[in-house]
Amino acid sequence: MKIGIIGAGNIGGNLTRRLTALGHDVSVANSRGPETLTDLAKETGATPVPVEEAARGAEVVVVTIPLKAIPDLPAGVLDGAAADVAVIDTGNYYPQRDGRIAGIEDEGLTESAWTAREIGHTVIKAFNGTYAQDILDRPLPPGTPDRQALPVAGDDEQAKAKVRSLIDELGFDTVDTGTLADSWRQQPGTPVYGLRAGTDAVTKALSEASPERPADFRG
Repeated sequence: MKIGIIGAGNIGGNLTRRLTALGHDVSVANSRGPETLTDLAKETGATPVPVEEAARGAEVVVVTIPLKAIPDLPAGVLDGAAADVAVIDTGNYYPQRDGRIAGIEDEGLTESAWTAREIGHTVIKAFNGTYAQDILDRPLPPGTPDRQALPVAGDDEQAKAKVRSLIDELGFDTVDTGTLADSWRQQPGTPVYGLRAGTDAVTKALSEASPERPADFRG
């Protein structure tokens, strides 16, 4: 597939490494410009591009930047993507870093629902509680005992299926968390956040989540 990655930090960089190794055509962008991605491009074969071009022709776009940077994305950042593009949101709301976001704090939007509203396109929430190094170190073939499972939420069932298939290709099982309105179950401070476990344990952790945002994650 053609995949665009917006954000070349720990998660974005390691997804670039794995997805190119699997043979996908990856374009990667960051806020500092493609000239700062030369080393990652040489290492992986990915194509460094401006943010405005990251989604061009892409069947999957990964948005992996701090929430405070979401409103600063260029208008029409998804223009030129495939008509059925699946947009993956890996982000988390950390008020100490992002400042207070009224849509989340006052309106009660989940973090990914807020992101979807800001970018004008529904998203699939995935990788938000995954340690970046695990993307490189912990993939296992399907059916392997102790294969790590990742929670995935979203409103678009076709896009969600595409993302879950891609995560399986990356070497991880998935558990469907539900819709974006349900995605609070995998936000920071919940039992599943950062959990390195298989499908059963992840499913149990999701069921034990509380919709009340922990005090440490309120602005």
